[in-house]
Amino acid sequence: MIGLLQRVTDATVHIDGVCVGSIGAGLLVLIGVRPTDDDASALRLLERLLQYRIFADQADKMNLSLSQIQGALLLVPQFTLAAETHKGLRPGFSTAAPPEQGRRLFDVLVQAARAKHPRVETGVFGAHMRVSLTNDGPVTFWLES
Repeated sequence: MIGLLQRVTDATVHIDGVCVGSIGAGLLVLIGVRPTDDDASALRLLERLLQYRIFADQADKMNLSLSQIQGALLLVPQFTLAAETHKGLRPGFSTAAPPEQGRRLFDVLVQAARAKHPRVETGVFGAHMRVSLTNDGPVTFWLES
């Protein structure tokens, strides 16, 4: 699985003008699923998201995790992260998981996140979403599991 994580001061997801997810300080994570991904991939990615040390400590060093600062987590499915972009001028999507697999693994990730972290919001799989964020830093990382 792919997680494009962004440290944010705030982020929201809207569908048809309705806010379906909103957080303050924490992480906005765009989630991509590949055909080879499984439940273990989802759980490993979640572990990394919650423990990845990208928040500043008292010495202004990236030493604290989302769990340590008790920040919010906004998970947004984005199948285009798994696109093939190495050649040509148009992305290919044969490297992305089929929709059924992507939806199931996104749901596994969300359920596990809600069981382990107090503040989890989400986008909606398969929906056309408007995602807004204020990137803090900017700090953005690409994680894979």
